[in-house]
Amino acid sequence: MELDFKKGGGLIPAVIQDDRTNKVLMLGFMNKEALEKTQIDGKVTFFSRTKNRLWTKGEESGNFLHVVSITDDCDHDTLLIKVQPDGPVCHTGNDTCFEEKNNDKLWFLKYLQDFIARRQKEMPENSYTSSLFIDGIERIAQKVGEEAVETVIEAIKGDDERLLYEASDLMYHLMILLTYKGFRIEDIADELHKRHKF
Repeated sequence: MELDFKKGGGLIPAVIQDDRTNKVLMLGFMNKEALEKTQIDGKVTFFSRTKNRLWTKGEESGNFLHVVSITDDCDHDTLLIKVQPDGPVCHTGNDTCFEEKNNDKLWFLKYLQDFIARRQKEMPENSYTSSLFIDGIERIAQKVGEEAVETVIEAIKGDDERLLYEASDLMYHLMILLTYKGFRIEDIADELHKRHKF
């Protein structure tokens, strides 16, 4: 990255975003040294304008920001740093410095999709997911059908707890089927988005 530190008097803003939830957590500033330390340590370090020194987020609270990726913007004068936070980010104890909750539960579907893809690639022994990939498309499709029927049965019976349980099984096996066929859950989101009339 060829960054323009001159525009901000030696500092550039760094937008910190949770890699899992996509929530913006905070905004900080970095000089060249802070960026270098961040890249080396894998934990976000800022230049504190108040303390007039480098400051690693979490050095006092233990709530570090672990770097997933660092990209610059089109003008090369701002950074987007995606992280996995250890805990609340704001000094007030809030999840974010913008008083937002950082608890979007849908991020887990992406995590689960990545987990299934790793299972397909690594094929560890004694893994149920890997065994389905080994058995092939007919077995996977059969499991999707079985879980769909069980979901319907629980919906009709009116047992909401069992409905959620079986629907979760259905979702998991559907994601395995998608992975086997070279798709991801995001492809379903894209298809639904195309169909949606705003």
